[in-house]
Amino acid sequence: MRVSRLERVRGRLRRGYESARDAVRAGREGQRARAALPAGSGGPEQGVASPADPGPVAPPSATVVGAEAPVAPHPSTVSQDDADVPHALRIAAAWSWRLLVVGLVGWALLRIVGQIRIVIIPLAVALLLSALLAPAVGWLLRARFPRSLATAVVLVGGVVAVVGTLTLVVNEFIQGVPELSKKSSQGVRQIQDWLKTGPLHMSDSQLDRYINEGQQWVNDNTNRLTSGALSTAATVAEVLTGALLVTFATFFFLRDGRIIWRFLVRLLPVGARWKVDDAGQASWATLVAYVRATVLVAFIDAVGIGIFLVIFDIPFAFPLAALVFLGAFIPIVGATLSGTVAVLVALVDSGVVTALIILGVVIGVQQIEGHVLQPLIMGRAVAIHPLAVIIGIAAGVVLAGITGALVSVPLIAVLNTAVRRLAARTVPDTPPDAVVVAAKAP
Repeated sequence: MRVSRLERVRGRLRRGYESARDAVRAGREGQRARAALPAGSGGPEQGVASPADPGPVAPPSATVVGAEAPVAPHPSTVSQDDADVPHALRIAAAWSWRLLVVGLVGWALLRIVGQIRIVIIPLAVALLLSALLAPAVGWLLRARFPRSLATAVVLVGGVVAVVGTLTLVVNEFIQGVPELSKKSSQGVRQIQDWLKTGPLHMSDSQLDRYINEGQQWVNDNTNRLTSGALSTAATVAEVLTGALLVTFATFFFLRDGRIIWRFLVRLLPVGARWKVDDAGQASWATLVAYVRATVLVAFIDAVGIGIFLVIFDIPFAFPLAALVFLGAFIPIVGATLSGTVAVLVALVDSGVVTALIILGVVIGVQQIEGHVLQPLIMGRAVAIHPLAVIIGIAAGVVLAGITGALVSVPLIAVLNTAVRRLAARTVPDTPPDAVVVAAKAP
């Protein structure tokens, strides 16, 4: 009985399918017959449409000869009005308003940073110092020192080294000023004689006129210079506050930096935590490598120029070498400016020939730094295009002065590494201490 019922159902389905197929074939044959009638024949029976016989209906896919095909709207449009706007104009408008939003957000961030720069700048300096001192803290931790004690020892040692160096520089500068002032007058007379007898052939009246113009400029700008000095004295409290903030921030960055970073990562969505943590770890490694390389390059520059200053008996050899060391933290520009100061001191103290020799030494050290030391020590991990370095230094000077110039280049290096890691399509490795709570089968 079950088999017979199944056969009856199959038979009904087969008969329904065959009847539908015959109806479709009949309709197609009728359409072909109407299309074969000669043009101009009258009557509904000759294929002329009428209310009784409207004629064949064109299928949806049929193409009418002589009519324009309707334009399909682009997937990015939401209405027919958008479809009427050219695609290139819609793309340009989309880019424009997005760039406006990004620019507005960037402007707002810069305004906020400018308002709280007394906090932002010390924190940035503390990060640089933490990257410099972190290896020393790691060595003490491996030697079984408690974390707080290791951090305190390293921080106190760094402060003592900086204060001692500044004390030596200031003492030598104070001792050498009287001698340099005597020689500076002789150097000025030599320059005046060279201006008279050299290729310029300047007369006494021209020299007097230029000297008077310089004195007049100094007199006109005395008020401005005095106000600047007063404003500088008024910022002593801000400098002390910034120094204290740098000290405390550096201590806690060295001791609890990993805990702080994990807390910040946990604030993000779960799906983005590993990606951001991977980018943060890579950025920190880049910052540590940059600071180490910069310190080593600055030390080599200072030693190289300082040796020649000692050989030619240039005064303030140690302060000038310290100035070169500090200036080398500003790539491309800093060491050049500090070397220029050494050349001017050599010109005043020992004459033109010695100054030209010191200038050659400074240029040679700069070439060795740019073409040998920087690529060899820093490597490709923190390689930045020189144009990006120059633009970053200029922007840093405009926004935060000398401190901005010091912080801008490492900031660019860190952002470069972070953006590259975040934009990479590779999935970061699973941390060794990660615990998988639940997982779905692939």
